[in-house]
This record gives sequence, structure tokens and C-alpha cells, in this order.
Amino acid sequence: VQLQASGGGLVQAGGSLRLSCADAGGTFTTYDMGWFRQAPGKEREFVAAISWSGGSTYYADSVKGRFTIWRDGAKNTVNLQMNRLKPEDTAVYYCAALWSGDVTRAKDYKYWGQGTLVTVSS
Repeated sequence: VQLQASGGGLVQAGGSLRLSCADAGGTFTTYDMGWFRQAPGKEREFVAAISWSGGSTYYADSVKGRFTIWRDGAKNTVNLQMNRLKPEDTAVYYCAALWSGDVTRAKDYKYWGQGTLVTVSS
């Protein structure tokens, strides 16, 4: 599994961005996938996750109702649509593949992408 996250950038508060995570190895279809973020000086935190089948999704309370995670089978990507962005959403966003464990717990994830920076200006 070789994860590559993309789609970050600079956006004004209230705007939207779409992050995408692709697997160069093409095997992450069997993994639950998650998005985490890490702001400067803070610990990495859970944002959203989706089961390997796409049938179950999970969100942090801070993003529920604003972010949507889904799998695109045709493009073999896991995407995160982020709407109504806030300055506190500013962070480096990472996608990761979970083999087993708690989808909200970073240490249970086996593979990580390189991260993409999201900056939300006020």
C-alpha cells in the first residue's frame, strides 16, 4: 500500500476543498480508510473514516455535517469533501489504511500517506 494524499490548499473560511487519497499499490480496497489531521503544536487527531466496503462512515464531532468521506471505486480513491471550512480546520491532513482496530485511533493504522496541507484563512 502506497498512499498519496492530494487536494490541500489555501481557502477562505466558509469555503470548500476536496481531498483525495490514492493507493499507488492498488490494494487498499480491502482496508478501512481514515483521514487524520495535525495542526502545529497539536497531536494528530481523527477526522473521518470509511469501511472497506464503503458501507460505514465515521466522523469526528468537530466535522460532522460539514465533511463527507466516500470511496470512488472507479478511480480507486478515498475522498474527503470539506465544506464550510473554519480556521480551526487548518492542519496537515493524512490519509491512512487500517488493518484492524479502532478506526478513530491513529496507532491502529498500518499505512500512512505523506500529508497535504489545508490552510483556512479567516
